[in-house]
Amino acid sequence: MRDFYEDPAVPVASGEERSLRQARLLGRALGPVRPGGVPATVLDVGCGDGSAAAAAARVLAGHRIVGVDWSQDALRRAAPRVPYVVRGELTDGGLPFGTATADAVLFSEVIEHLVDPDAALDELRRVLRPGGHLMLSTPNLAAWYNRGLVLAGVQPVFSEVSLRRIHGRPGSQVVGHLRLYTARALKEFVAASGFEVVSVTGAPFHGVPRPLRPLDRAACQWPAIASILLIHARRATGAGAGTGGGAGGTGAGP
Repeated sequence: MRDFYEDPAVPVASGEERSLRQARLLGRALGPVRPGGVPATVLDVGCGDGSAAAAAARVLAGHRIVGVDWSQDALRRAAPRVPYVVRGELTDGGLPFGTATADAVLFSEVIEHLVDPDAALDELRRVLRPGGHLMLSTPNLAAWYNRGLVLAGVQPVFSEVSLRRIHGRPGSQVVGHLRLYTARALKEFVAASGFEVVSVTGAPFHGVPRPLRPLDRAACQWPAIASILLIHARRATGAGAGTGGGAGGTGAGP
């Protein structure tokens, strides 16, 4: 997996429209930096080439955005776009930040690439302060077109059966998706990991053929069938899921 994500041919960026929707949600949650106030620390974990952090910076003016990835190739590409980039991993204590030091985490199309998503959310929960924001996005297994494809016996979009080539579904580029979620499963998983789910919204997928894009945007009104799921959650302040306690996982960008 490490060799796969260090390959410069593997995509490490996703759609800008999704990035902006996610950033606007976080911007409303954090609010502006008041005169004399302390800016929030926002970690873009799995920052890839930094394009999502750069889009977020336009919305989160004044807040401190730090790009985090374990791929050295991704960090080299992110450095011109993000003021601060550091290497980190989504294992127990693998992020180079103290416990409860971050105000928010952007986790954009990363979770579907992970061997151990449980350990990853434990580590994100560790670095977030109580009440801190988690903005997680991931492709929707139950997207409107996937429902039709499965009925027709076609492998769903976003799913991959091999790291070498695409089999049985539309598309030609392998991006390393290991896990896929429906809206219901993702909400339950995030809540079980010690977060309080604030909202679930939808976003369009940039790979949808142009004639179908109006339909894809319309589907965003119903997250259960939208192409991309956006979850806004907060670290639970009471007794919740434990932190740490996991091994494996990758921090590769989306």
